[in-house]
Amino acid sequence: MSSIYLKYGMNPHQKNAKLYCEEKLPIKILNGEASYINFLDALNAIQLVSELNEATGLPSAASFKHVSPTGAAVYSPLSESQCRSYFVEDTELSPLAIAYARARGADRMSSFGDCAAFSEKVDVTVAKLLKREVSDSIIAPGYDDDALEILKQKKKGKYLIIEIDADYVPTFKETRTVNGITLEQDRNDLKMGQDSLENCVTELTEIPKNARRDLLIALITLKYTQSNSVCFALDGQTIGIGAGQQSRIHCTRLAADKADNWWLRQHPIIKEFDYHTGITRTEMNNAIDGWINNQMTHIENENWENNFKVIPNRLTETQKQEWIGRLEDVSYASDAYLPFRDNIDRAARSGVKYIAQSGFSANDDQIIQAANEYKMIMAFTSTRLFHH
Repeated sequence: MSSIYLKYGMNPHQKNAKLYCEEKLPIKILNGEASYINFLDALNAIQLVSELNEATGLPSAASFKHVSPTGAAVYSPLSESQCRSYFVEDTELSPLAIAYARARGADRMSSFGDCAAFSEKVDVTVAKLLKREVSDSIIAPGYDDDALEILKQKKKGKYLIIEIDADYVPTFKETRTVNGITLEQDRNDLKMGQDSLENCVTELTEIPKNARRDLLIALITLKYTQSNSVCFALDGQTIGIGAGQQSRIHCTRLAADKADNWWLRQHPIIKEFDYHTGITRTEMNNAIDGWINNQMTHIENENWENNFKVIPNRLTETQKQEWIGRLEDVSYASDAYLPFRDNIDRAARSGVKYIAQSGFSANDDQIIQAANEYKMIMAFTSTRLFHH
């Protein structure tokens, strides 16, 4: 048996924490110290990016916080507005680094202090990008020497760097102990692929190639997101994840609001913003988010207006809705069936055109009717993807 002792468990007062494996451990800590949550994030995140890479053949990345992804993406070229929104206008990026810029850019507020995960060996452009961001840890199947040296300098030399064996295959059985009682199940090794999208139940049935990619990104992301969960995806990345809500419509509202925020961050007026000299990227990010929402969105954001030399005119609700109305061809997936059409109605307001869900709700007829009314295309996957 091989093991790694952790600095603490789920919380600092939970001592004597470790991870172990009956065989040789497939992971190494190359720098820093790890906690229990660090590894929960890392080990879930690496599965997500590995499956994205396998499903699409593209470099893949994810940003994880508290055992759910804040964003996930594959490589797809960035538009000018995305470069600006992701703070990478002046940065040389490899395809893998672009995947991470997208994953982090899905929800930059939530990605603060994330676990970054990569499907491929980390190169120097990834390391330089991460050096500028607030991140707590990274996991990947390998690191170029120059990239590793840059990453080791983060957090005053305490940045957690984890390497995992790319050939590692976990055992088929997995266990968990709760209140002194051990639960066991078969590992969820189901692979989401193109065949998951073949059963289209709406009047329109043709899902284009890009939408198929985005639906797979959304479904694979949900496989590693705390349930209940839904995911909005576009252009090779998630743009809104609603996780851990007890009601499906609350998941949809949360994810849709995040998708709206993602799109509003690309409004052309933002490129005219004039910030005070010397403010950090985090302060700039908070200022944009505060401007969009016209309210405090984070405890550190209460003075966001002070980051501007001149406070920009805020968008009116009409202007916001006009811009959001330009968001289109969005993909939307659910980790289980949609129980009521209110999910479809809310998704439609955020540009959803393509849907993947398990199906087999008592209200399937109403759900299909709603999708047809909005001229959406919906596939039943017949697969539930709960994750806890």
